[in-house]
Amino acid sequence: MGAGADWFPLRLPPMFNFSANHLFLLTRTEYRTCAVFLMQDRDTQRVYRLYDFTKAQLILPDKAYCVAGKVNSADKLYLVIESIRPDAKHAQSSNAPVPADGAGGSAMR
Repeated sequence: MGAGADWFPLRLPPMFNFSANHLFLLTRTEYRTCAVFLMQDRDTQRVYRLYDFTKAQLILPDKAYCVAGKVNSADKLYLVIESIRPDAKHAQSSNAPVPADGAGGSAMR
């Protein structure tokens, strides 16, 4: 390419930072190239599809997590996991209401 050549750099879709707290695992699906986690934010009730291309993340059900990563918005929205850790502020595993009849599993005194 000469100095006068019309050259345009390859345009990649913009990447944005993503982070969320209080996420709980709904499902995990293993594919050849990645693992895909469906996780729900218990505060907003939003469900996120998170991609782990390392297939190294161990996410347990009934535990709250904080997730950070990148959002690639080309045709589809891809939330790529960069880090994940337990959410210390939301250590409670469930926010399900206790049944009115008291059958919530608490010990009787």
